[in-house]
Amino acid sequence: MMSVMAAVMEGPLADLSRWETEGCSIARAMDLIGTRSAVLILREAYYGTTRFDGFARRVGITDAAAASQLRKLTEAGILEKRPYQEEGKRTRHEYVLTEMGRDLLPAVVALWQWGDTYLQPGPAPLLRVDTETGEPVRAQLTTPTGTPVELEQLGVRVNPDYLRARKKTRPANDTEA
Repeated sequence: MMSVMAAVMEGPLADLSRWETEGCSIARAMDLIGTRSAVLILREAYYGTTRFDGFARRVGITDAAAASQLRKLTEAGILEKRPYQEEGKRTRHEYVLTEMGRDLLPAVVALWQWGDTYLQPGPAPLLRVDTETGEPVRAQLTTPTGTPVELEQLGVRVNPDYLRARKKTRPANDTEA
């Protein structure tokens, strides 16, 4: 018999049948970047692509799809639209990562390394390395002191700050726990 390996759901979260996933941050993130084209536009932004035509061409999507995804990522604050003008041409816009967009890098790198490990038929096509040392770079779950955390060591608990904020914004006649 195989044992279940899962995160440790603490306190009221231990009984999964007694609570809902309302307000889930994973669901909200997927609503924003959960399409192939959105993630590949992020990949291109990390690689240095800034221009509309470059995103559409390198991701392999139509201009309409590129416009839609770039608009969505810009409105969300992941990319910032900046004007530029080439000599003798009209003003156009380039797209650059914001701090919010840069903070997504570990998630994209995690997908990348997972794909290298499980989906490539042979060696990974690209390596992620520290430019100064040449050492491999990988996304990993760790504590602030750098201790690796495995799935079975990951505790998930209710955030009391979230509960307090939620209580303040709930109407007085709302009796939900």
